[in-house]
Amino acid sequence: MFMEYLPGWMFLALTILLMVGFPVTFTLMGTALTFGLIGFGWDFFNLLPLRIWGVMTNVTLLAVPLFVFMGVMLERSGLAEELLDTMGLAFGRLRGGLAISVVVVGALLGASTGIVGATVVTMGLLAVPTMLKRGYQKEMATGTVSASGTLGQIIPPSIVLVLIGDIVGVPVGDLFMGAVLPGMVLVGLYILYILIAAFLKPDWAPAIPKEELAALTPAIMLKKFSRALFPPLFLMVAVLGSIFAGIASPTEAAGVGAVGATLLTIANKKFSLKILQEVMHSTMKLTCMVFIILVGAASFGLVFRGMGGDELVRAFLGGISHQYGQWTVLAIVMGIIFVIGFFLDFIEITFIHVPVLAPIMIEFGFDPAWFCILIAVNLQTSFMTPPFGFSLFYLKAVTPPEIRTGHIYRGIIPFVFFQLIGLLIVVFFPELVTWLPSVVFK
Repeated sequence: MFMEYLPGWMFLALTILLMVGFPVTFTLMGTALTFGLIGFGWDFFNLLPLRIWGVMTNVTLLAVPLFVFMGVMLERSGLAEELLDTMGLAFGRLRGGLAISVVVVGALLGASTGIVGATVVTMGLLAVPTMLKRGYQKEMATGTVSASGTLGQIIPPSIVLVLIGDIVGVPVGDLFMGAVLPGMVLVGLYILYILIAAFLKPDWAPAIPKEELAALTPAIMLKKFSRALFPPLFLMVAVLGSIFAGIASPTEAAGVGAVGATLLTIANKKFSLKILQEVMHSTMKLTCMVFIILVGAASFGLVFRGMGGDELVRAFLGGISHQYGQWTVLAIVMGIIFVIGFFLDFIEITFIHVPVLAPIMIEFGFDPAWFCILIAVNLQTSFMTPPFGFSLFYLKAVTPPEIRTGHIYRGIIPFVFFQLIGLLIVVFFPELVTWLPSVVFK
């Protein structure tokens, strides 16, 4: 009985260790090594190096250090803080205006990376200090950044959409077009929550003081916009445009972003060899943090699959699919993906569970593209779910010392709630996914 349900015991051990407070990386690796030895014996160590090597040689993940370099360099150039301040000034008379601008910037930056780790780390470096300086509640600041940093999972060009489309057999172009409106719905829901929270609790997201706004003449605002807003936005448009136009892959576009950020720092007269050394050092530390978590997740996924964890899921779904209606099965499938996403990387879920789940759901008559978008939205939700959301761990590593883990957990809960509302909206209104591709590609 113990060996039969070994994957379940593995999840239980991971949960207990994380709740006790062990670091997520060591918990993932330690749990994987322990249960790998129990399940496979010493032969397990013949498999683990190949798995880790696969993570380290993934060309797509090369975008992580490049986008981290871009974010750190923008921070040191002084343009990043000016960008967020300037966009905040555009909504200056509105409570929560800076948080709204963070959502917009997070969506743009997330779309340019397509990788949660790189996006959350970059947005954490750029946005959290600025929001704290403006007097934002810590929970509001960290929750906004955590949620905004995960938008790259659904807003095209998304890596997860490329992988899911290839597995299910849906054209990636259809998925990119189909994900545009759901992505905008999520952005709108985040902004709606910020507006509601700022209205009910003005001290959570204060407006910019009237005295500061009164001193801003049109000429001064134009100067601020031209100095702070246009150069970084031009960089983001160049990165996104090179991908949308098919000129560069996300990894190559990350190189464009890194070089562009360096050129902007030079143009702003902030570049020096010391700054370059500091940026490279910070990039190395943050990249190591991201990759060690990815290695731990990959090791955990290897043991979970090897011990038959995915077979347990397959047997469960196969049994209920013949007894209940299609919507019940869909609810169960979405719930399972949501829970599994607490522990496994989206790449693991995409390659393990989507090939099993997709044929069953298509048999019930669900639109394949719509189901793919539902999976992508669901995976985005699970990335920011306490206590195991990986985006929360990424953010904690780059926030100022006064930010505690509890601040991040409490701050993300309302965004998770609105994210689930967004998932339900896409479920009940499939036209959000199917309409745009039908118009563009008809």
